[in-house]
Amino acid sequence: MEAIVLAGGMGTRLRSAVPDLPKCMAPVAGRPFLAWLLDDLEAAGFNHIILSLGYRHEAIEDWVAARKNRARISCVVEAEPLGTGGGVRLALQKAEAHDVFVLNGDTWFGMDYAAMARFHQQQGLPATLALKPLRDFDRYGEVCCTAEGRITAFREKQPCAQGLINGGVYLLQRDALAGCPERFSLERDFFEPLAARQQLAGFRSEGYFIDIGIPSDYARAQRDFASGAFHPYPYDALLLDRDGVINVLRPADYVKNIGEFVFCEGALEALRLVNPLFRRIVIVTNQRGVGRDLMTEADLEEVHAWMLDRIREAGGRIDKIYICTDNDNSSPRRKPNIGMALEVRADYPDVDFDRSWFVGDSVSDLEFARRAGIPAFRVEGKQDLLAFARQTLSSVQS
Repeated sequence: MEAIVLAGGMGTRLRSAVPDLPKCMAPVAGRPFLAWLLDDLEAAGFNHIILSLGYRHEAIEDWVAARKNRARISCVVEAEPLGTGGGVRLALQKAEAHDVFVLNGDTWFGMDYAAMARFHQQQGLPATLALKPLRDFDRYGEVCCTAEGRITAFREKQPCAQGLINGGVYLLQRDALAGCPERFSLERDFFEPLAARQQLAGFRSEGYFIDIGIPSDYARAQRDFASGAFHPYPYDALLLDRDGVINVLRPADYVKNIGEFVFCEGALEALRLVNPLFRRIVIVTNQRGVGRDLMTEADLEEVHAWMLDRIREAGGRIDKIYICTDNDNSSPRRKPNIGMALEVRADYPDVDFDRSWFVGDSVSDLEFARRAGIPAFRVEGKQDLLAFARQTLSSVQS
């Protein structure tokens, strides 16, 4: 699949909240908003993403060049503003697929892209718009759509108790804009005439929606993206053992300080890959070294703070760490007993263990997963966490 991201906006209305950056580069939960969009597209299976750039395009191009991209990224730059339609028309020159998605670089709409593509093909029309049902809104114009999925009109912004809005995700036939001028509005000059002829399809989605273009919604995005509330993840939770999975196991010993902590080969890359796939990612680890007075809880916290920093820098995340320092094997919290799994469920009651995974390296870990009712993957080689990540990503994309 191919997608164009319209990433040339100036972000004038965000000047009070963000530095002088292109709007798509506004930091959200510690990362540029564009990073979240690209992660989502890559996780959904897009292998070519075209960025339509304008204002301060060098900042975006430099950032993309330094990013570890899974998809092929192409850039087109408007020498002068061409309007939304002109920007898409220019970017389509680099497209190769018959149908190409188009996304606004300042909008997030949780989308089943494959389902939208199937709907688009069934309709057989030049373009399809993703539509979001909303209640009590006045910031967006209403989109009128038949029950069969044909858009008939766009209404001006006005108070609306319930209706559909343009979600900022489009699917176009690659040659749909061939006859259009160099500079034009995609919405006014292309979509509206199509709607008048009922030649424009509307795909409804209940996915999370936000437009970061104004300070209040930008602030809401900070909270939502930090908590993971924004994302329709394909899996609920990933529970990870630590020693032997994330870091190299020290036989008959414990990682007692930062100097003794060595990431397993491929572990950081694996955590980056699974980041967009799981709603929650947690560590559940027995740390008997504290109970045996070989290290203190403060030592363990320092190790974990350092570890989490490295994981975040690599593009991964850990939402919480559950630790059992008890010596007694009968402790309900010590694996293979499932006390820590019950704590995960109590902290995240929306997590379904049937839609989750546990990754460990020992027989005890597998028994823990069996008792808790969580599908398990056992690490036995140098890059097994990376193998798990690639396998999981492939299953989502297939």
